[in-house]
Amino acid sequence: MNTHANNLGIARRMVLSVLLVVGIGAAVAAPSNKWRIQVSSDADSDGVVVIRIAPTDAPPVDVTVQIPKDAGENHIARLIRDSLRAKLGDRYKVEVDDGEDVLVKKHHGSKDFEVAITQKTAAGVRITLDKE
Repeated sequence: MNTHANNLGIARRMVLSVLLVVGIGAAVAAPSNKWRIQVSSDADSDGVVVIRIAPTDAPPVDVTVQIPKDAGENHIARLIRDSLRAKLGDRYKVEVDDGEDVLVKKHHGSKDFEVAITQKTAAGVRITLDKE
């Protein structure tokens, strides 16, 4: 059995695997023009959620949302909306949808942006992000 050929085959498979993972990561992290922040469950403790808004043409902005213990998902969504509006001003349209979701949309002519949760210390609260 040719050990050199076997090693080359393994190396090729490893490189292809890394390229596949990098490609998938890039696709997931792609900016969008509208994001949905979905809030699930109530807060079991006081804490914060830090949301990063990262436009493609400007530095990212971190928005800290104070979450009180026992806040319900609809209340948390309103807190997120109000905190985003206060920090971002009129750069984005921010609204509550379906009670427990927050929509963040760019204005016409603005650049796409990314949204990420960089910190969450409020126990029990689940937040998921979806591109619209």
